[in-house]
This record gives sequence, C-alpha cells and structure tokens, in this order.
Amino acid sequence: MPRIQRRLMIALAALVIAVSITTGFWVDRSLRARELGHLERLLGASARAVVELVRDVPFDAAHEHELTELARRASLATGTRVTLIAPDGSVVADSELRSEDLASFGNHANRPEVAAALAGDPGADTRRSETVGRPLLYVAVPRPPGVVRVATDLAPIDAATAELRSALLAGGAITLAAALLLSYLISHALLRPLGAFHAALARLSAGELGARVRWRSNDELGDLARAFDGMAEDLEQGQSAIVAERDRLAAVLSVMVEGVLVVDAEERIVLANPRLRELLGIRGEIEGLRPLAAVRNADVDDALRAALAESQPVHREIALAGVERRVLAVHAASFAIGDAKGAVAVFHDMTEVRRLETVRRDFVANASHEIKTPLTAIRGFAETLLGSELPASDARSYLEIILKHSERLSRLVEDLLELSRLESGKFTLEPEPLDVGVLAAKLCRELEPRLRERGVSVRIAAEGAPRAFADASAVEQILQNLLDNAIKYSDSDREIEVRVRVEGDDVRIDVADQGLGIPEADRARIFERFYRVDRGRSREQGGTGLGLSIVKHLVQASGGEVWVESTPGVGSTFSFTLPSNFTRS
Repeated sequence: MPRIQRRLMIALAALVIAVSITTGFWVDRSLRARELGHLERLLGASARAVVELVRDVPFDAAHEHELTELARRASLATGTRVTLIAPDGSVVADSELRSEDLASFGNHANRPEVAAALAGDPGADTRRSETVGRPLLYVAVPRPPGVVRVATDLAPIDAATAELRSALLAGGAITLAAALLLSYLISHALLRPLGAFHAALARLSAGELGARVRWRSNDELGDLARAFDGMAEDLEQGQSAIVAERDRLAAVLSVMVEGVLVVDAEERIVLANPRLRELLGIRGEIEGLRPLAAVRNADVDDALRAALAESQPVHREIALAGVERRVLAVHAASFAIGDAKGAVAVFHDMTEVRRLETVRRDFVANASHEIKTPLTAIRGFAETLLGSELPASDARSYLEIILKHSERLSRLVEDLLELSRLESGKFTLEPEPLDVGVLAAKLCRELEPRLRERGVSVRIAAEGAPRAFADASAVEQILQNLLDNAIKYSDSDREIEVRVRVEGDDVRIDVADQGLGIPEADRARIFERFYRVDRGRSREQGGTGLGLSIVKHLVQASGGEVWVESTPGVGSTFSFTLPSNFTRS
C-alpha cells in the first residue's frame, strides 16, 4: 500500500476515533445528567408525598414503630427507600431497616442532602450507600421538625448508560470501518492519476521523451495532466531540435578540413573534432583533460591560455615534430555565452603550403641556376666572337659550344613546359591496349646510334607479358627518359635490361642498368625536380634534372606507381606499374 494512502487512512481513522470518543463522552454525560435530573424530580415529588403521609406523626422514639410502618408503606407506594430523620440528624425510621437496627445507624446531620433540608431547602446527593452497598440518589425535603429523605438505586441509570456506551462503541466501530473503506477507495481513486504522473516522470527522467500522462478528467487533476503532457511535448520538440542541431554541428565538424578544439574557462577540453585528432595524432578520449596532457605540445597550450587571457584573437604557427612533421596555423579566440566561458581554436594544416613554398623557392633557385649556366656560356663565347678576330677553327669551336648550350637551354625549357603541363592537370591521356615490350623495342631501335656510341647493349624480356592499358605516348616518354638515364650512367660494355611482366592486376616494367648506382641517402629525392646524384656528369651528358620528375607525374597520371632500387657500384633498377588490359572488361 502506498505510504500516502496509508497516511490518509490513518488520519481519517484517528479523526473518526476522536469524534466518536468526544461524542460518546458528551452523550454519556448529557444522558446521565438528564436522567439524574428527571429522577431527582420524581424523588422530590415522592418525598413531598411522604411528607404529607407522615405530617401528623412526631419524629421521636415513642412513635418509632408507627413511623417505620409508614416508611415501609411509602416505600412500597413510591418504589424508593424512605428514611425519616429527626431534627438532630438521628434516623427515626427507614424502610429497609428494622426498628432494633436503627440504634446502630449513624447520625445523618452531616449528610449533604440532609444538611440542606435541615437548613430549610431541598437537597440532593449521589453516592454509594454504606448501608446497602449500592450507588443511590438521595433527595431530602424539610418536614418541620425533621427531614424526609427518599433514595433510589442508580443501577437502571448505569445500565442504560452502559447500553448507550455499547451502542456508541458499536456505532463508532461501524463508522471507523466505513471511514477506512471510504478513505481507501477515495485515496485509491486519487492515487491512480498520481501513479500515472509518477510513471510518466520516471520515463521522462530515463530519457523517454515520448512519455505522456494522458489522464482525462474535468477536474484539477485533468488540468494538471494536460499541462504536464503539453510540457512533455514541448520538451520533446526542444530536445529534437537540440539533437538535430547537435547532429548538424557534429556533421559539420566531422567533415571540416580544419581541426577544432574547444576548452572551458578552466582550460579543460570540451570538444575536439576528428580532424584535430588526426592532425595532432590523438588517441583515446580527451574530453575533460587539459590540452597539455592531451596534446603534449606547449605551443598549443600557450595559444589557448593567451586566448583565454586576452580579448583579441590569437594567431600562432606551430611545428609538430614526429614521424610526419606538420606545420599548423592556430587561430584561437575566447567566447562567453551566458555563464559559459571558454576558448575555441581552429587548426589549419599548413604543411603542404609550406612544403610547396619550399619547393617553389628551390625550383626558382634551381631553374635560375640551370638556366644561368648555359646563358653565361652563350654570352661569354658570343662576346668573345664579337670582341676579337679569331681564327676560323676557334670561331667554329666557339659557335659549336654556343649551339650546344642553346640546345641544352631549349631542352630545359621544353622539360619545364612539359612538367608544368603535367602538374597543372591540363592534359588528357587516352589509354588503350598497349604492348610495352614492342614499344620498348621500337625505342631501342631509335636509340641505336647512342647505344653504339656508348658501347651499351639493351636486352628486352617481355615474352608472355600481358598488354597494358595506358596512353602510348605517355609510356613512350616514360621509357625514353628511363632508357636515356640508363645510357648516360652506364659504362662501356654494359647491358641494360628491360623486363615486362605481370604483377597482380598490373603490368610491371623494370629498366635495369649496370651503372654507378645511387646512394641510399639520395634515393628518396631522386624524383624531385633538378635533383641530381652526380651533378657534374649529368650536365656533361646534357641532362636537365627534370626527366625523372616527368616520369613520376606520367606514371601516377596513368594509375601506376614508380620506385627505384639501387646498389652503388652495381647498378640501378627503375620500376613502374601500369594497369593491365585484362582488368578492363
């Protein structure tokens, strides 16, 4: 049973008991007083009748027998005990005592009713009689000289009162039972909507915002239920709006290319989007941690502290050391929304920008240097030809040098234009089924004069190799650059091998020479623009330093990969892959 129901039943039971006791006590007292008053009046009338009966008989010892007989006759007539008392308080006759017993009867002058009658006024008193051993009502009236007293037993009144008490007790018990039943029914009816309210509140507190009371009545509980359901509906709509806004924010943060970090006023992390975790290499949960503990970078912590301390935005550029070095631009600013204060920092990955700036600077420096060398030679020999008279043989030699450097400058410009075209993406490949072995054999025939001049031979191993699916001109340019490098860096009586074979879903082409090889420190940069392992020999052979960079761009544009394996003093093998034709259906 619910406690509120139990308390209500106990309270109502206590009220019924209190009312029953109070009412019973009042009724008992009132009934007894009324009955005693009525009986007192009857006894008074009886006493006056006895007075008339004994009026002519003196109250003395000489008339004791006569008085006793008259008292008994009066007692039988009135149904009461009759006592005749002399003026001095001595009893001269009693309807319930024999004459010989009167001597032992004490003096009654001090009895309240007798004293009042001796004083001339009627008197009454209720007490337990020592003579008969029962409670009696005494009424005494003056009968000059003397007193007539009548008494009656109070047992009928006590019996009536006891009967009334029993009736009141039974009525109280019935009323109590009815009150308990009524209180149970009323409290149960009242607790039903409270139970519905409790269940709905429990579901709401558990996060089930669709919970409703749905109590329909036209009283205050119905009004409260409708108000509650309206509040729950508003709460559900508000929560839906908050969830939708949160999801939108989470979606925006998850696809941002910038990292976002939000801290509160105590510099504890509140939010970090996935991109920030990627940029800073964070693993695990970091909400609630301080930036220094989560990020382990003092520059990030300093930027956030400065943003919290200043009203102006803070801009910093920080470098993160690690396996992959990163450069991040941090823009941090403080905010205050109501009582919530904190700072938000946006991290931009500037690694590629700074790398491109470095590449651009290196490119400008390298291109300027590569162009400056032939231009200086051309200018110097031209000035010599113009400034003095030279023999025809020297003049011809100078002109050949000028022509050689102008051709080198022309090749450099052509390679720069080709590389620019590849990097800009403004070119279109037209892939088709292609026999790489046949294409390599064709190039070797075209390079035959150079091969004989260098004393180098080429062997092609492409038997059984599948066709590649690639642009013929692009593959031709790739092979031409790789073969040209192999010829340049191979000594006489050496062999270059071109191998074409299948590797998974790709066609792999290897161009292996038996030249000087490439030191391990230079292999990672061999495909950079203007990078040379042996700068003197490269320039001597007329290289521009852009061939391998062009190869890399063409291979990647064709959907393949390129790499180099080399052992100094043994030779180098440049390998690249192309999509095979059988992967196309």
